Amino acid sequence: MQRTIQLLLFLAVAVVSFGLAHPLWAVEPIKIGVAGPLSGSDASFGEQFWRGAEQAAADLNAAGGVLGRPLQVIKADDACEPKQASAVASRLVDREKVVAVVGHFCSSSTIPASAIYADAGVLMMTPGSTNPLVTERKLSTVFRMCGRDDQQGVVGADFVVQRLKAERIAVLHDKTTYGQGLANAMMTRLHALGKKEVLFEGLTRGEKDFNALVTKIKSVQADAVYFGGYHSEAGPLVRQMREQGMKAPLISGDGIFSEVLVTAAGGPAYVDGVYMTFGADPRNIPTGRGLVELFRKNGYEPEGYTLYSYATLQAIVAAMKATQSTDGEKLAQWLHNNAVETVMGKKAWDSKGDLQVSDYVMYRWDDKGKYKEVE
Repeated sequence: MQRTIQLLLFLAVAVVSFGLAHPLWAVEPIKIGVAGPLSGSDASFGEQFWRGAEQAAADLNAAGGVLGRPLQVIKADDACEPKQASAVASRLVDREKVVAVVGHFCSSSTIPASAIYADAGVLMMTPGSTNPLVTERKLSTVFRMCGRDDQQGVVGADFVVQRLKAERIAVLHDKTTYGQGLANAMMTRLHALGKKEVLFEGLTRGEKDFNALVTKIKSVQADAVYFGGYHSEAGPLVRQMREQGMKAPLISGDGIFSEVLVTAAGGPAYVDGVYMTFGADPRNIPTGRGLVELFRKNGYEPEGYTLYSYATLQAIVAAMKATQSTDGEKLAQWLHNNAVETVMGKKAWDSKGDLQVSDYVMYRWDDKGKYKEVE
């Protein structure tokens, strides 16, 4: 009997000791959704979102978690389809009980999904949706870690007119919320600069044969082509432009900011001289160098939105720590009024949930399939 009691006491002490040594294992995790295109033609961007958020959660948990609890990131694939995005948002809110969301990517998905999060009082911050409507609907819990199309469209138009000295500009888009919105923003600035597009045309996502469109572009003698859309269409488009002998540069936005563009175009030779707008490369920011080295050590190049996603989770967690809460409205109110130190430097938001400072610059692809900021 005495031996049994001693054994029970030993086990009780062991359990208590184990709990003290591993406090995060003994409590319910704080669930954060990570939503984006993990399948389909835009899956490379969803992978960037996931890699960034997953690493941020691991680093935060290694440092003790948040509010005495571990973070758990929940992967959610919307395939950049609006209906699927709405279903994903409902699942994250109703079944997974997330308290915040990193996502979505395509603006056409973010807009309907964000309404669901707002109704549920769940904080949402997108690392990559740039359509102005995302933050123009007075939804207090909706934020973004990136700029807007009416900002990068200005940079694109200024570059085409002032640096490339183009006179006959064709403007194309992929008919999506993002692509057409970006093209419209670019044209608004183009008109303000006293220029008029010689062609405004939409193409359909998923198509690969743009030869008829290229023929039309040639017929108007365009000396620059601006495209609002993604790499899956930009790649075949620029290849067919070159195959038809067109030397006019192709200029686009952040939707082609991925080395997958090279594959979509059929090789590095076809992307040589393609330009695109994106934020100043976060991999070159001193505050994120250690993280970049960690990713590379593990065999992953953190391009595109990887560090944006990491910074997004940092911002959400900063609000949780400051408010000692996971309530979406409290987190949002704090973020509207406070700056956060992230791997991309200090970030602060305005009353709409937009960044107070946008840092779009122009990049150029070379014949080796690599891109570099234009000086």
